[in-house]
Amino acid sequence: MAVVKSWIAEKGGRRRWIWVTTALVVVLLAVVMNPMISVFRGTDKPCHCAKDAHKYSGMVEDCCCNYETVDHLNEEVLHPTLQELVKTPFFRYFKAKLWCDCPFWLEDGLCHLRDCSVCECPESEFPETFKKPFNGGFSSEDLICQEGKPQAAVDRTLDTKAFKGWVEVDNPWTNDDETDNAEMTYVNLLLNPERYTGYTGTSARRIWDAIYTENCPKYPSGEFCQEKKILYKLISGLHSSISVHIASEYLINEVTSTWGQNLTLLYDRVLRYPDRVGNLYFTFLFVLRAATKAADYLEQAEYDTGNPDDDLKTQSLMRQLLYNPKLQAACPIPFDEAKLWKGENGPELKQQIQKQFRNISALMDCVGCEKCRLWGKLQVHGLGTALKILFSIDGQELLGQSLQLQRNEVIALMNLLNRLSESLKFVHEKGTSADMAIEGQLSAPAAQSCPLQRIWASVVGTKDGHSSCPAPASQGCPLQRMWNSICGSR
Repeated sequence: MAVVKSWIAEKGGRRRWIWVTTALVVVLLAVVMNPMISVFRGTDKPCHCAKDAHKYSGMVEDCCCNYETVDHLNEEVLHPTLQELVKTPFFRYFKAKLWCDCPFWLEDGLCHLRDCSVCECPESEFPETFKKPFNGGFSSEDLICQEGKPQAAVDRTLDTKAFKGWVEVDNPWTNDDETDNAEMTYVNLLLNPERYTGYTGTSARRIWDAIYTENCPKYPSGEFCQEKKILYKLISGLHSSISVHIASEYLINEVTSTWGQNLTLLYDRVLRYPDRVGNLYFTFLFVLRAATKAADYLEQAEYDTGNPDDDLKTQSLMRQLLYNPKLQAACPIPFDEAKLWKGENGPELKQQIQKQFRNISALMDCVGCEKCRLWGKLQVHGLGTALKILFSIDGQELLGQSLQLQRNEVIALMNLLNRLSESLKFVHEKGTSADMAIEGQLSAPAAQSCPLQRIWASVVGTKDGHSSCPAPASQGCPLQRMWNSICGSR
């Protein structure tokens, strides 16, 4: 019997060594074949076969369209048209006060990046004809500005030429005095993109704290009054959009001035909070509804900059956007404002929201970063214009007779709609990649504790680097099963 046991033990030992040898051969083959496998894999871009699988589905809360329809319309219709529209001379320049004192506290916020400042052209660089009342068109070849970019020259003729159909009256929803041209300056938005500027810390937090805490605190859970939720959702959606743009154009390396995408920041600030994504869609549909409600007014407006070709293109793009048959068929009323303010407290609630939004508008003068202040003012002004269109005019039939918009309001409205459109597109395209990247980081410490696991992950890991064997103890991993059969499971 002892001989038999010895023979069995010896045979078991041989079998175990066979397994060990086999495992080592597999490991060596994995090391050799891994570069070849990487070559045959091609790019590290995520597979497009799951592109149509929406992470967000169903109706957007308090709106009349679903997530899938919004993404489809934005990709096919809205985003391409808006991208062209905001590059036209009429929508390229925004008039703003950039040097106002903060009315609430002494602002000492500093931004350490060059990208925090707004690029303006010195007046000496303008042709004399630009300083006189408009007397003809101009050519881009005549414009000379810093960094050799002619499109940076601020078109001062827009400030002095009388535009038919445009008025200069204050918007009751915003704080800036639009009639005070002496303190206004035109800024080329194409030369001053909204992106990461390095504006962080106490100064930036104080702005958002003042906005949320004092002017639009989050409504309590279970709140059914849509009027009480609307301001918070609009500001939250705008905040999400700003975060998306920071993540999409982030300064990866300040030394080499390398810009790229920061999907971790996108996840941390927006994607991990479903309500923030929902509010982004809500704000987009709210602003889109304002634009389509004022379609007749906006179509008849004169987008006159002195260049007939550009002006005709601008008007054509506006018609394409506002009267697109796909938009009218799929989402004719993105947001239904008619059902609001019907209760006995309706007028009082509207006045309260208007006062709170004016305070938010005034807070933009407290932003310590000049470029952040520019885009904050523009987008808040655009929201104020949307509120003015939807809530200051009663009834669609009276809209054309009663509505009066400033040129600056239309510029802000359409640029805001474009920024929101860009944010939706980025979230739709990169959301899944960002989620998977974060999940991979969270599971990485456990997965990397086993040498065989690391090798296996490098061979059969998914294309985003997230191993298909999430932990060493997983019995679904072939190498793990082999190792357990050799050494025994722990």
